[in-house]
Amino acid sequence: MGRVAMSPDDPGHDVGYRLQDQIGFILRKAHQRHVAIFAAHIADLTPPQFAALAKLRDVGETSQNQLGALIAMDAATVKGVIDRLAARGLVRLGKHEVDKRRLLVGLTEEGQRTVEELVPLARTITEETLAPLSAREATTLLQLLAKIS
Repeated sequence: MGRVAMSPDDPGHDVGYRLQDQIGFILRKAHQRHVAIFAAHIADLTPPQFAALAKLRDVGETSQNQLGALIAMDAATVKGVIDRLAARGLVRLGKHEVDKRRLLVGLTEEGQRTVEELVPLARTITEETLAPLSAREATTLLQLLAKIS
């Protein structure tokens, strides 16, 4: 995008900048809407907690750091998420056989049951989040967001 014209009366004021038109603002509003829909369907887990369970379902036992990378969370955040899931008995922690510094994370039986029960709700959450869009618009939005993420 090019530079926006400035008002001659206020050279420091960008007359073409409107907060509500900015990508960060729009993404934050969309995220807030999605989180509200998520909470209405899955009240006892946060989206990051569900993401951890769903990814563990997909990949099986993995290191805590690798899980964080897979679900786009920094080490401190994923540690907190894993600690809370472990306290609820949804994941188990263990040491790597060779590298004892490496913390492994896997689903417990209860965690496996929980995530399997929640996946249909997660699909519903996605559908409700994307409901204002046509199927083609939803596909395009997801492709474009993936491209910039």
